Amino acid sequence: MENVVYFELLRRGYDVAIGKLGDSEIDFIASNANEKIYFQVTESMNSEAVRMRELAPLQKIKDNYEKIILSLDTGLEKEFDGIKSVNVIDWLLEI
Repeated sequence: MENVVYFELLRRGYDVAIGKLGDSEIDFIASNANEKIYFQVTESMNSEAVRMRELAPLQKIKDNYEKIILSLDTGLEKEFDGIKSVNVIDWLLEI
């Protein structure tokens, strides 16, 4: 799923990098001349342990750029502490 997101970000015109914050990894940092977005990609956010693992690196970032977790889940809360939770299929179809 990460590969699909990576190539879609490139297709949308972003420069894509992988982020490292201490011992945590940010799956993708997508940037262009107008914006920067942080992405975490996971199959599911239903497990509390997975949710905490995916949110932790994004919560450590103290800037105000958009932060998104993409998963296959539907019907989850749309936001966790300002971090958006988006269904990856919906995200892929939005443009």
